Amino acid sequence: MNIILIGACGRMGRNVAEVAAEQGVNIAAGVDVVPAQLPFPLYRSFSDVREDADAAIDFSSASGLESTLAVCEARGIPVVLAATGYTEADEARIRSSAEKIAVFKTGNLSLGVNLLQMLAKKAAQVLGDAFDAEIVERHHHNKKDAPSGTALMLAKSVNEGFGGGKENVYGRHGMVGERRQSEIGIHAVRGGTIVGEHEVMFAGEDEIVTLAHSARSRKVFASGALKAAAWLQGRAPGLYDMDDLLAGIV
Repeated sequence: MNIILIGACGRMGRNVAEVAAEQGVNIAAGVDVVPAQLPFPLYRSFSDVREDADAAIDFSSASGLESTLAVCEARGIPVVLAATGYTEADEARIRSSAEKIAVFKTGNLSLGVNLLQMLAKKAAQVLGDAFDAEIVERHHHNKKDAPSGTALMLAKSVNEGFGGGKENVYGRHGMVGERRQSEIGIHAVRGGTIVGEHEVMFAGEDEIVTLAHSARSRKVFASGALKAAAWLQGRAPGLYDMDDLLAGIV
């Protein structure tokens, strides 16, 4: 499998390149505005890449979305979108692109996190409105968006488990009044070099159920991205996520 790696010089890009080398996956070319010495050709713009590829993996940022999708559409390259912080307009652009090419998008590429998502949804279904749901996510101090895409993904699953109708409340400050039953609280912590931690707490009368996941290395996300790229091979145009990839596993 030949991969074009967008955001090749960032933390995640370097992890993908390292895991790819371990797995025998070829990085045909990288894209990044930051110059660096890498064991594959590096371009400042995706449109300048001359090498052929079976898939693209984008670990850059939401600001580069249009360029990524435009080139992938023009060249018929399936793409794994692994950045976060997409706006509603970005999401609409992604859906439009998925009508032309296979697009894989998820808030988190870790197998464990996606299992957590499934368990959180099931817990909400079983526990019901007698329990309040709160989500806490922790990341390193360089992370720019808050809350994390994974926290939003978990909140969506919890809301579905409750039957819909809940609303996200992002942190609390001042005299906010009593907690409403319709809330799903989401709280972002930033500090140090925390790779990624997510906790879903269901608090009921005299008991608390907590589900959690902690990533100890970025390699778990890199490995997931490569799995997704391999899974996309031969797929029809459409918007796919980890639920599709895991359908044959769980």
